[in-house]
Amino acid sequence: MREGSLESPIRHPIDWQDPNFTDEAAIDAELRRVFDICHSCRRCFNLCDSFPRLFDLIDATSSGELQEVPSADLKPVVDACTLCDLCFMTKCPYVPPHQFDLDFPHLMLRYRAAAFKRGEVSFVNRQMTETDRNGSLARPVAKLANWATDTANTVTRPLLEKAAGIHREAHLPKFNGRTLTLRAKTESVPVDRTAPAAGRKAVLYATCFANYNNPSIGLATQAVLARNGVETEVLYPGCCGMPQLEQGDLARVAANAIKVAGALEPWIDRGYDIIALVPSCALMMKFEWPLLVPRHAPELAAVRKLAEATFDVSEYVVSIAKREGLAPGLKPLDGGVTLHIACHARAQNMGQKAAEMLRLLPEPDVKVIERCSGHGGSWGVLKENFPTALKVGKPVAAQAVKNRKNFVASECPLAGAHILQGMERIDEDKIIPAEARHPIELFARAYGITLAT
Repeated sequence: MREGSLESPIRHPIDWQDPNFTDEAAIDAELRRVFDICHSCRRCFNLCDSFPRLFDLIDATSSGELQEVPSADLKPVVDACTLCDLCFMTKCPYVPPHQFDLDFPHLMLRYRAAAFKRGEVSFVNRQMTETDRNGSLARPVAKLANWATDTANTVTRPLLEKAAGIHREAHLPKFNGRTLTLRAKTESVPVDRTAPAAGRKAVLYATCFANYNNPSIGLATQAVLARNGVETEVLYPGCCGMPQLEQGDLARVAANAIKVAGALEPWIDRGYDIIALVPSCALMMKFEWPLLVPRHAPELAAVRKLAEATFDVSEYVVSIAKREGLAPGLKPLDGGVTLHIACHARAQNMGQKAAEMLRLLPEPDVKVIERCSGHGGSWGVLKENFPTALKVGKPVAAQAVKNRKNFVASECPLAGAHILQGMERIDEDKIIPAEARHPIELFARAYGITLAT
């Protein structure tokens, strides 16, 4: 038997249409096979709360073996998984092609798909996944929505906690009254045709977060690329489906993949690269979608073409720097940056591209934290999860406090805000940046680019 981690990890297509995929007995058998391997290894004990929960269950039995743990008691192990993929990508020595064939995150996904099929996902959790609908409804009343969801609002947040199960202290993203797609149509950005990368063309896939919550991520990307001669278009055919993936609605994710890939394929054929503004969306487009669209679907070719053409935004800027060189005009960022590498950026297996990008600045002062923030998408805002999210993210917050940099940045906007919340709880001096930034926003700042809010 060959040891694991000596070859590149591979993942199998997710055959969610096979009746065996959601068969409870088959899932239980696979859970026990995989959990027994995890129990004998325990290398992932400090990644997230799933593994401590599993090991505590086993250690509490008289024999210290998994066989004594009832199947019903395994659900909290699954519930604690945030689908960050770090156990698969960075820790586990038994991932395929090892014969143990262990893919912990996709097994958790299988369990959730079965629960979703049985109708066990709550109404509230299903509504939280409707990011496009929620963003469209909140946009005209953004100020009111942001007032109601502010953690300082002691009237509405307790009500929201009771009605929706969202912890009253958990930061929620603000909505923006002017979407990224709308602003891109009305706010032109002149492209420097003399810049080294002139001739490149890219579509910015807006993502639901940049479109409805923080358009400045997309505006910063567009401005930086224009300064470097890259012609851009901003498109948003629909959500990548990560929120639905978290709940196990795999049919919905596959449908989203087919829709978005179909809309972007003509642009790829015209020579455009595709840039995803948030790492979770880039991960979906590059890796998850080709595994979820059925093998027999004629649209799979377009999904695979999109996967090959997709870049994370930091990855794209670094590629310009390496191939053509960056346009001049960058200035240092006074006070330095604490940079959190998002889990879904790490799972793309492309290296620390955000760190590489910020180190392209003059006199770079970048302290990198490569550990999970604990947030886990919509998982971390729920009443039952928020304390655990803070606990898992405490080492990140503590390191950020220790670094004492003027800027805190993360490629994952939700992680960035969560880190600040962790810092507030442990920093006695309360010397904390007002907000966390996406690295591309800091890169635009270094170019002297001012973005209207």
